Amino acid sequence: MNFDPSEKFDKEKLAEISKAYLKGIGFEKQPALVYEHRDAGHPHVHIVTTNIQADGSRISLHNLGRNQSEKTRKEIEIGFGLVKAQERNAQEFRIQPVSIKVEYGKMETKKAISNVLSRIIKDYKFTTIGELNAVLNLYNVAADIGSPESKIRKNKGILYRVLDKAGNKVGVPIKASDFHFKPTQQNLQKLFVENEVTRQIGHRNIKNSISLVMYGQKNPTLPGLSKNLRRDGIDMVLRRNEQGALYGITFIDHRSKAVFNGSALGKEFGAKGITEWCRDTDLSLHQQRSQMIGKNAEQAENQQNTQQASSVGQIKNGRTAVDALFSPLQDNGYTPQELRKPKKKKQRGFSLGF
Repeated sequence: MNFDPSEKFDKEKLAEISKAYLKGIGFEKQPALVYEHRDAGHPHVHIVTTNIQADGSRISLHNLGRNQSEKTRKEIEIGFGLVKAQERNAQEFRIQPVSIKVEYGKMETKKAISNVLSRIIKDYKFTTIGELNAVLNLYNVAADIGSPESKIRKNKGILYRVLDKAGNKVGVPIKASDFHFKPTQQNLQKLFVENEVTRQIGHRNIKNSISLVMYGQKNPTLPGLSKNLRRDGIDMVLRRNEQGALYGITFIDHRSKAVFNGSALGKEFGAKGITEWCRDTDLSLHQQRSQMIGKNAEQAENQQNTQQASSVGQIKNGRTAVDALFSPLQDNGYTPQELRKPKKKKQRGFSLGF
């Protein structure tokens, strides 16, 4: 039973409404449980009962929803003074498609983050904060656990923030505990372990798709690989340092909803393995030139008397400043220790007392 967001009832009132509903559909003598949920943008309850009566006979379910249920719903709306379903704007509480990105200043921050965050946590299988962020960032949202020495990290806290089009954090962050579904570090812990098992169905899908695309490309490049994977429903999220060099890759399979850091699929799918196979053409000429200048300047300062010999030695050994550009950093999927061992929290319910 769904209620309007403006209707905030205690469990006694919800039990009374639920009893009236069960009586209206002919189940007033049946045992039943009512569970109140707050996992969506509107208040609602789930009613669990049985159509097998005490004498073993069955209550007919034929057209129950169209006839008895619809009639009873309308009577309850009038009898309890509820907001009528036809008059309420369903868009006020229906979870919006996550395809709509969060735009700072164009929507209420907490509501916008909640819309994206609740759907991602429910649907996608991630095992680290980094993998979670790979998906959230697609919709301009980020989970922030702070720097190693920050207060938020020391207190095992987590903030959720809006990102602008350039990926910069904007606006006031929202604490995890401020959301009704509590996406705290403690509650994320159980998901990491659960998802480690459930995401395995997507493990082979991603590896097969990447392998087929990789070996089917001539003169492969990172943008080309990304474009072809997207056709298979896979997003390739790249992580770069300030100089633009690639140091990490995360793959998001929107078909199986599985998220994998590249190295978790095998070393050939990590940043180093991928860039050894295809060219990183996104690294601009300006970035290449800056890195070349920086490396040459460092060599000149440290080896002033042997600069020419050093240059010759580099050429002989097949190593130049340009080569260094395409040696990616190690793909480390860092996850704090405290995020790894979950403890599942049960949903609370109440009996109608029949």
